[in-house]
Amino acid sequence: MKYIFVTGGVISSLGKGLTAAALGTLLENRGLKVTLQKFDPYLNVDPGTMSPYQHGEVYVLDDGAETDLDLGHYERFTSVKLSRFNNLTSGQVYQTVLDKERRGDYLGKTVQVIPHVTDEIQNRIFQVGEKSNVDVVITEIGGTTGDIEGLPFLEAIREFALKVGYNNAIFVHMTYVPFIKAAGELKTKPTQQAVAKLREIGITPHILVCRCERSLDNELRQKISLFCNVPYEAVIEEKDVDHSIYELPLMLQRERVDDLVCKLLQLPQGVPNMSHWQEIIRKLIAPQHRVRVGVVGKYIDLNDAYKSVYEAIIHGGIANDCGVEIVKLDAEEIETQGAEKLLKGLGGVLVPGGFGERGIEGKIKAAQYARETKLPFLGLCLGMQIATIEFARNVLHLDKAHSTEFDVVTPHPVIALLDDQKDVSKKGGTMRLGAQPCQLKMGSKAAHYYGAFLINERHRHRYEFNNDYRERFEAAGFVFSGTSPDGKLVELIELPEHPYYLACQFHPEFQSKPHASHPLFRSFIAAAHTFIHHRAL
Repeated sequence: MKYIFVTGGVISSLGKGLTAAALGTLLENRGLKVTLQKFDPYLNVDPGTMSPYQHGEVYVLDDGAETDLDLGHYERFTSVKLSRFNNLTSGQVYQTVLDKERRGDYLGKTVQVIPHVTDEIQNRIFQVGEKSNVDVVITEIGGTTGDIEGLPFLEAIREFALKVGYNNAIFVHMTYVPFIKAAGELKTKPTQQAVAKLREIGITPHILVCRCERSLDNELRQKISLFCNVPYEAVIEEKDVDHSIYELPLMLQRERVDDLVCKLLQLPQGVPNMSHWQEIIRKLIAPQHRVRVGVVGKYIDLNDAYKSVYEAIIHGGIANDCGVEIVKLDAEEIETQGAEKLLKGLGGVLVPGGFGERGIEGKIKAAQYARETKLPFLGLCLGMQIATIEFARNVLHLDKAHSTEFDVVTPHPVIALLDDQKDVSKKGGTMRLGAQPCQLKMGSKAAHYYGAFLINERHRHRYEFNNDYRERFEAAGFVFSGTSPDGKLVELIELPEHPYYLACQFHPEFQSKPHASHPLFRSFIAAAHTFIHHRAL
């Protein structure tokens, strides 16, 4: 088995996760089996209790693991199905080590960072490889080289490379080559310093990926090669992409990164067939149609908070050969300015998941506007609860209907806490999480879009539709088109008289890919384009 470690220097947010995912794409298209994992140095056990402003979205896997958003890139760019073993934090490492110490597993030894913590990190690399049965394991180390919390991880992979031997492990280091406007040139000193810091730790990179705004000329590459002790052909330019992150695999292929990796690891020297990826880029750059859709959220200022939602919308556009302009709408502004002012002219509106009361009334106004004007609407998780509350208030005339999450004394709790959540006191990892089966109603729009009657979707919620109100909703034309197999939990709703009004309790965005758009996003963008086309006529 071969191992690739991706590290970063100079600054964070260089795109290590995207680079690792793009490399996985290239290797997969050479016929190799790959898996990817992310090591996060923070002490949280997982990002499940962290604010989106701190760490972006929480990406949920089939097995219910709440993980870093980079695992979303891994699954979107490749065919891998990841598990909780593919994301490791310092919190998990220290928790495991201390549990072993309390049990006496170390037989009275003094427990130290080296070897006990580093051994635990290495064990996770071996575990992922064994469980995945792949040719190549790509491991991304979060943070920036030199951060004190990341040192155990770097020491662990240094030791690991020695254990597995030459030609079985390589280090790919990402750095930043800034363009100094006043000087009118790119500067290599930050890259030199980053590599020097990595070498102090005992790791010499095999490949250097240089993030830059301007192209690296031959002289700059030679300088970086000389001062960083990296072969000229291993100095890789990674410019900011022009149109989409999905250009990255083709960019790295032009830089012959995959050839170099295969040569260093003594892997088969095939040629990846990237024709389907080229067609994806063609549809992104020169689509036949265009449409604007609004996303109504509370974390709009932070792009990573709804990362998978935005990507799934783009995937829906690719499936329809339709360029999608995403209009980010602050729910609180809709509260104050009204829905018509901000939503008029859009082809569709989407309300994503979230927690907390802020912006709720703005989301309800958006759902009402979409329902009354026949504007295509898609609600995700909290978005389904919003659609339910809006319908209860304005169609069923249940005054002050609400969710008990936001109003514990509401006279009409149409959304209430799940039964198995009522005695839960701990916040981390205790929601209804992971892939759950859903039975779709025969003849429903949802069943038509999925082309199936039994589906599996990923969840992350504590509240659900209150079944005490089910008959009243159904009598008013509110269709429960998807439920848990036992019929007790409402998973998907729709309004049959509306051109497109669907909302689900689950998170379909976590299973969408650029070459395999999720059925709900594919149908939503198709409906949005039809809506705009008919209005133009």
